[in-house]
Parts: sequence; structure tokens; C-alpha cells
Amino acid sequence: MFQSRDEARQVYLKVWQKMQNRQLLEPMEALIAEVIESHPEYHELLTDSDQTRQRDFSPDDGQTNPFLHMGMHIALREQAGSDRPPGISETCQRLTAKMGQHEAEHAMMECLGQALWQAQRDNQPPDESVYLECLEKL
Repeated sequence: MFQSRDEARQVYLKVWQKMQNRQLLEPMEALIAEVIESHPEYHELLTDSDQTRQRDFSPDDGQTNPFLHMGMHIALREQAGSDRPPGISETCQRLTAKMGQHEAEHAMMECLGQALWQAQRDNQPPDESVYLECLEKL
């Protein structure tokens, strides 16, 4: 499913609001909530929903895009859960045992980011073998 930037951000803001109101979460919302909980540095940002929806997070300004960052956590968890690409689940388990889930995902983000950047640059799907090779080096 493809979403616009605003629609994707709205999902995070909705989950944050539901968390604050202690409402029941759908399974995907529960995954998003886990990631939000592990990033208290973004909680204030999620509280100011109107400004957050419109804000640009430019690397040129030295800013990390919190939605991209949390989205990469979610992508990695979904990859590990579905073992897609094949072998990533085992790699994720190995790295998690070595450094803990959150730090393992941060390390894995470098490889995921490189794979996505390369794919975008070459206008091709991500090269799963190069991606897995990068992960194996961690």
C-alpha cells in the first residue's frame, strides 16, 4: 500500500493518540506503538500533530526524519517476521542476541538505507543479495 507523506504521518499520530487514550490497537498499530514507545525522543513531536504533519526534516539541517526512522524499524520487523528476503530472520535473531533488538535494528538500518538508496539511484528493485551481504558483515 502506498501512502502520501501526510497519510503515513497521520497513522503515527493516530496511534500516538490511541496510546494516550489507552484505546485498543489493531495489530499493525500495536507494532507502530512498540516502535513509538522505544523512541521517547519523538513523543513531544507526536503531540503537536498540526505542526508535525507539515514539517520537513532535512538532512541538510542535520535533522533525522523521525517518521522515516520509525518506518525503518517497522520495515525491519516485518522483514524478520516474514523472512523476506530469505535469511533475514536468522540474521536479525543473531544480531538481536548480540546487541539487543533496538541496537540491532539501528545497525541494520544502515544496510537497508544503502539498499534503498542504490535501488532508487539505479531505478531498480533493491538487490536482496547485496542487502543480505551487508547485514552479514554486522
